[in-house]
Amino acid sequence: MEKLNMEPGVIRKLDEVVVNRIAAGEIIQRPANALKEMIENSLDAKSTGIQVVIKAGGLKSLQIQDNGTGIRRDDLAIVCERFTTSKLKKFEDLSSIETYGFRGEALASISHVAHLTITTKTKDEKCAFKASYEDGKLKGDVKPCAGNQGTQIAVEDLFYNVPMRKQALKAPNEEFQKISDVVSKYAVHNPQTGFMLKKFGENATIRTQAKSTVENNISLIYGSSIGKSLLKITIDDEILQLQVDGFVTNVNFSLKKGMFLLFINHRAVESTNIRKAIDQIYSLYLPKGMAPFVYLSIELNPNNVDVNVHPTKHEVHFLHEEEIIDKIKEAVERSLLGGNASRTFYTQALLPGAPEPAETSKLNDSASDKPKLDYKFVRTSHSDQKLDKFFGLNVSRNASMNENTNGEQGGSFILPKQDRSIRETKLTSVLSLRKAVEEACDRSLRTILSELTFVGVIDRNWVLIQYDTKMFLVTTRSLFEELCYQMLLFNFENFESILFTRPLPVLELAMLALEDAESGWTEEDGSKNELAERILEILVNKAPLMKEYFNLCISADGMLESIPIVVQEYIPSMAYLPMFILRLATEVEWDDEKECFDTFCREVARFYAKIALTKGDDEYKWELEHAIYPAIKQYLLPPKTFAKNGSVLKVANLPDLYRVFERC
Repeated sequence: MEKLNMEPGVIRKLDEVVVNRIAAGEIIQRPANALKEMIENSLDAKSTGIQVVIKAGGLKSLQIQDNGTGIRRDDLAIVCERFTTSKLKKFEDLSSIETYGFRGEALASISHVAHLTITTKTKDEKCAFKASYEDGKLKGDVKPCAGNQGTQIAVEDLFYNVPMRKQALKAPNEEFQKISDVVSKYAVHNPQTGFMLKKFGENATIRTQAKSTVENNISLIYGSSIGKSLLKITIDDEILQLQVDGFVTNVNFSLKKGMFLLFINHRAVESTNIRKAIDQIYSLYLPKGMAPFVYLSIELNPNNVDVNVHPTKHEVHFLHEEEIIDKIKEAVERSLLGGNASRTFYTQALLPGAPEPAETSKLNDSASDKPKLDYKFVRTSHSDQKLDKFFGLNVSRNASMNENTNGEQGGSFILPKQDRSIRETKLTSVLSLRKAVEEACDRSLRTILSELTFVGVIDRNWVLIQYDTKMFLVTTRSLFEELCYQMLLFNFENFESILFTRPLPVLELAMLALEDAESGWTEEDGSKNELAERILEILVNKAPLMKEYFNLCISADGMLESIPIVVQEYIPSMAYLPMFILRLATEVEWDDEKECFDTFCREVARFYAKIALTKGDDEYKWELEHAIYPAIKQYLLPPKTFAKNGSVLKVANLPDLYRVFERC
């Protein structure tokens, strides 16, 4: 039997290269960590523009360029050595650090696990300088080159010399998503700086403008539905030396996976305790499993914050944590209670013990003395047992959109996210129309629609939905047209747009409409050419109004450049565009303000709600399930007429069906 060696091991000093790679692994855990460090350096350099280009999720190439102060030529020799920094001079400075970086480890760490190249120019130097680094040391000479003021850092072949770390990373798309998350957070928190993120050779996925606002960037990056639901949070407490600015979404909005953006002294961090406290508040208002969007910027006395807790600096410790969390909870509760917008009755779940809403329409069963059944069937997820399952259908947005690019729309337009600040109109005509919509709302029907579960598509006219234990047939066209009308009123002056890559001539569209039998044209109406010219004249004359209030753009030379996005993720059928142009000129009451906005919104809604047969079944069903009915559920205020005109029909009560089947 072999004798075990019981001699103590010899302690040796690790090679410096090994030490530095271990240290680098603590700080640079994935491409997103490297980018976060470099973004913070760019912000410290007072940049107003930061551009990020990614290849293969940042593993092959990660490049960041800013227009900041740049790096002095004389400092390039040591910029990638550990513990070299321009932001910290002595240990005591840690207690009042106000910059993102301070340890001087970020670039050093990156250079130990990747090929690093820096190109930089300060305002006082006549040219830029380029330098490459390996293991913290300058590789070759610093070379003069052409370049603008600022710094460009190229990180290539990340973890090329640490294969186990590279293998542990996710797929490139997942790594890119983590990078996108970092850029999104810093773009929201730093609206004074413009951000751009793109994959190499592709269009930008994130683009914000300098001198923007937090609210605008939230809407731009995370979606207008979040942007329109924001409530302001503000705290200024001299005793705790605490300042908080932020936004949370109101109780009419929720997400399956909440979003929590937290900055403490302008550093993106995590705080489980703060997040739990806010989630606890929202649990009283939102349906189970749903969560809000939260952005908080907390400023504390630097002496009360320890930012040197973790190598990645994503954790911080601060004094008076319980008192500060209590203050934040109070502010959130106060904001939610004070945010009584016109649609506060959209709340999607009754509080335990609360009475059921009054059933004023004929859609619900009348009260009776029948004993309550012990069994109920309530669909809890729209993905459970949809009709499509029984027909073997698996509708995907990608497939439908691929088909669509070869169909009626031909890829002739793009849907950009635009730099549009949220505005609230003061026009009494629009406010009056909104009030009329709210007063006409059937509250019981609103309850049904706000808690609907999408079951499946019957045909191009009918859809089956479920509310509680009841099943309803609903006509998509009538509900969707009313929704579009209301969206046009309530989003007045706040529309993103669908831009046509090739603007369309209004004159030709008008001629196409007049050729259509639906136009009702006869020879007695006069020449089609003259009528088309008159249509063009009217719409060019009214173009400034349509652009300002609805982002429908017609150029001075008569080219249709864009139409508004009324419902997110939905593209109207372009087959009806010519008739839409004709009706804008002939059916809108342009001379009276209130009538103008009412009839204009009706005509736009009519166009958007007509879904052409040229749209394939897959695309049609995807839009119904993922765009139209989610919007109906969240926003539609159904008029009382819907309870009487057959738009919504109750077809079954599941407990009753169960009793029938039980007897069989």
